[in-house]
Amino acid sequence: MDPIRESLLKKSHQAKLERRGRLLGLFCISLIVVVVAAIFYFVASRGLATFYHDKINLWDFLTKQAWNPGTKDSHGIPEVGALPMIVGSFLVTIFAALVATPFAIGAAIFMTEISPRRGMQILKPVTELLVGIPSVVYGFIGLTVVVPVIRYLFGGTGFGILAGTFVLFVMILPTVTSMSVDALRAVPRHYREASLALGATRWQTIYKVVLRSSLPGLLTAIVFGMARAFGEALAVQMVIGNAALLPHNLVSPASTLTSILTMGIGNTIMGSLENNALWSLALILLLMSLVFNLLIRLIGRKGALKP
Repeated sequence: MDPIRESLLKKSHQAKLERRGRLLGLFCISLIVVVVAAIFYFVASRGLATFYHDKINLWDFLTKQAWNPGTKDSHGIPEVGALPMIVGSFLVTIFAALVATPFAIGAAIFMTEISPRRGMQILKPVTELLVGIPSVVYGFIGLTVVVPVIRYLFGGTGFGILAGTFVLFVMILPTVTSMSVDALRAVPRHYREASLALGATRWQTIYKVVLRSSLPGLLTAIVFGMARAFGEALAVQMVIGNAALLPHNLVSPASTLTSILTMGIGNTIMGSLENNALWSLALILLLMSLVFNLLIRLIGRKGALKP
């Protein structure tokens, strides 16, 4: 073969490196998919054993209020009602998101629209500091500060949904704030300039133009913060009271899916009803995390379709 033709047909060194890079990327993606699928399979196989091995009715598991897997009721059915934990998880998540959202959006507006230089100099380092604090520190502060204050103001033990709400509010505030800042910065500058050119004030521009244009991003930040709050375990466990009872008010001891899991998973025997019931709680937690991620993708896709 002609040497010139052979050199032209031969793959270059850059082409070989690109092919190796593609293969390496494909291997990493495949590994991630396999790991995620293995986690889902492991949790699902353990969690579903409560229903197909121990013969627990799914509806009873989701709606009954008694949680004591070691005992049986008058009909001989184990008391594995997960409703108190499900309600507790949703209550602290929703309340924490409701409290954190105004503060997060307000801080984001200050950092992007009102005083960007001062906001970045003051609020951004504070936000980054809050992200780096371990969850056990939040739980300890809640145990020594929040719980006594609630006990003094409202009576009772101080443990409950309200204490968990305040702790989770501080924990998810940096996440929602940073994502809200990114959403507000993504609004094109000419939107603001056009609004001001038409005679709108700065506050009218922020409210009617900037916030409405960044609404998908802000909703994504809120849902992401809710997903963070829903999966938090240690800090909530330290302040919520860990009573597997349906909460009747915000200051009565309650529990969440994560608090019951962290308390009981190390004290059960693998394969027993008690252990399988805890894995069923873990399966619910995993499915709810999947729902939150699907909501984030759905909101992001709708926001991307806007002109």
